[in-house]
Amino acid sequence: MTLPDGIALTLAVEPDPATVEALGEALSSFNEAAAGPSGSCPLWIIARDAEGRLAGGLRGQTFWHWLFVAWLWVDEARRGQGLGAALLRAAEDEARRRDCIGAYVDTYSFQAPGFYARQGYAVFGRLDDLPPGGSRTWFAKRL
Repeated sequence: MTLPDGIALTLAVEPDPATVEALGEALSSFNEAAAGPSGSCPLWIIARDAEGRLAGGLRGQTFWHWLFVAWLWVDEARRGQGLGAALLRAAEDEARRRDCIGAYVDTYSFQAPGFYARQGYAVFGRLDDLPPGGSRTWFAKRL
């Protein structure tokens, strides 16, 4: 591969924070010039038991009128009791308050594809053999 004069490629497992910030800002500037301000805002929903122990949580982000669910985890002892659905519903409710029109998430075959289907999410993409022998599936739901 031929590179422009003076350009060198560097492999980095953990680039310095200033480089990460500069790349993020450059990409955000490009995206917002093309699609308008994203309105990006983090969203966290935390569940704790009566003693303050972590029982579950959801990490997401709203941008361009969509909620992206990055993490949804429920402690194994609490699974099957509706906590995951409550976390997701709380995030969707907040997304609606933020004028979002939909939500999306991805999950592995060994995680929770059935859970998201039961919550009204529909498959819009799937990548087989990620991980080997499994799959990664993307789900979306209009709010």
